[in-house]
Amino acid sequence: MDDKSGTQAVEYGIIPIDVMVSMSGLDFVRAIFARRLPEPPIMQTVEPFDCTVEPGEVVIHSVPGRRHYNPIGSVHGGYAAILLDSAMGLAVQSTLPAGTSYTTLEFKISFVRGMSETSGVIRTKGCVLNAGRRVATAEARITDARDRLLVHATTTCLVLESPRGSAKG
Repeated sequence: MDDKSGTQAVEYGIIPIDVMVSMSGLDFVRAIFARRLPEPPIMQTVEPFDCTVEPGEVVIHSVPGRRHYNPIGSVHGGYAAILLDSAMGLAVQSTLPAGTSYTTLEFKISFVRGMSETSGVIRTKGCVLNAGRRVATAEARITDARDRLLVHATTTCLVLESPRGSAKG
């Protein structure tokens, strides 16, 4: 617990692959969001954030700030890319059975409107389009508080089977 706010402090770290593949993807993502497992270190760059997951769908709420700015005075595209790639990848992860993982093969991002420190809370929603045995596809959108589209993306992920003996069924 964070002594000042009464909320649980966020722990960041790398989760061993054998831990990840020992549970279903949905259970794995839920454990991260419930802070029973550490958040990926990359999420330190986009905090503060709040996440929810349902099978095939992840929502991340975040607040862009001045620390996310690029040299031209707007929120850096990498901020959006981290949120979109995370939402899409974790949405794919949430559909996988124990003993499997994934990796991103490619993703495409399209910027529609800029973000700034006055944007307030933004919502990144990632949804699986198709989850096959070897390949999964997903899309994600970032919208502002007025539900205006800011950025959108698509991804293709490769589904990987864990090495024998890594997963506990």
